[in-house]
Amino acid sequence: MGIKCPRCSSDHIVKNGSVKGLKRWLCRGCGFTFTKLTPRGKPASLKVWAVLLYMHGLSLNAIAKLLQVSTPTVLRWVRTFAREHYQKPSPEGSTVVIELDELCHYVKKNLAKSGYGKPCVVLQGDYWTGKSALVMLLPFK
Repeated sequence: MGIKCPRCSSDHIVKNGSVKGLKRWLCRGCGFTFTKLTPRGKPASLKVWAVLLYMHGLSLNAIAKLLQVSTPTVLRWVRTFAREHYQKPSPEGSTVVIELDELCHYVKKNLAKSGYGKPCVVLQGDYWTGKSALVMLLPFK
């Protein structure tokens, strides 16, 4: 017959009525009742194309339009591929979080409120080769 039980892979299957217009099958080996459904989801080749296009620099929105799927679907395919095939990089160096509000008041010796009180991130590295950075958000006016 060609139909196998999804639970035990037995080929001893008999018809067992219908539900919502679909034939229902009964496995004589384990007693499992099921309907033969078509496979769900997109083919693996389409997912591979999406990942390859993303790795070549195409945006998620462009890939989604090209392959006629949603943008979150493409993002999920790329993340799944990355999780399965690549290790997460470990950070190098050390990170220090400082608040520039206090420093601004000390340097300017200004009594008016001039800082914005948001934390900043300083990435420390080798200062002589320029491997340090200060990341700071601009205040809203």
